[in-house]
Amino acid sequence: MIGTIFNVSMILIGCTLGSIFKHGIKPAYHDILMQALGLAATVIGINAVVQRMPQSKYPVLFIVSLALGGIIGQALDLQGHFDKLVGRFSGGNLAEGLATAILLYCIGSLSILGPIEAALKHDYTFLFTNGILDGITSIVLASTFGFGIAIAAGVLFLWQGSIYVLALVLRSALSTTLINEITIVGGILILASGLGLLNIKKINTLNLLPALLVPPIAIAILNLF
Repeated sequence: MIGTIFNVSMILIGCTLGSIFKHGIKPAYHDILMQALGLAATVIGINAVVQRMPQSKYPVLFIVSLALGGIIGQALDLQGHFDKLVGRFSGGNLAEGLATAILLYCIGSLSILGPIEAALKHDYTFLFTNGILDGITSIVLASTFGFGIAIAAGVLFLWQGSIYVLALVLRSALSTTLINEITIVGGILILASGLGLLNIKKINTLNLLPALLVPPIAIAILNLF
């Protein structure tokens, strides 16, 4: 868990610095930071999909995952409940920033592969690299949305901690195929978040989060036959 603790620490440090800068940044600079973050999220999402798609053994699984996940998320109204919950504690557009932060921090190749490498090989390279990237990202996010972005650090700790424990318990069940499919879906969600930040298309990204659960279930069922 050393790598995860480092990752979380970098986010908290970045959020602290960003929230300090927030008070001295003019609205025009906030706008350009939002645009920069939107472009970064878009590129990260596209890169994840482009890198993993050629390695996919189930090239249509991501479509099924997004469709089923979207239906489930919409039925549960995850985005609506999330917005209401965040709105109770903060004004402004923190909900949008926090949703973006959670996706950027948690749904990426390094954030998924890092805990697995740490659990199986005691290799923290991915997590240390991810921590540095998340630290920089958190400065930009917190300077725009405020210190409330630090909530995402707690979500990241639970996320990576869960993957770490599962990797220890399910050593033989984890496969490159499964990681590829999850990363493709995750990349699309990050891309959707970037489009929202750029005001190109507002997408209820959180309603699509259940899509991440479809690949493990689908692959497990397919392996039975």
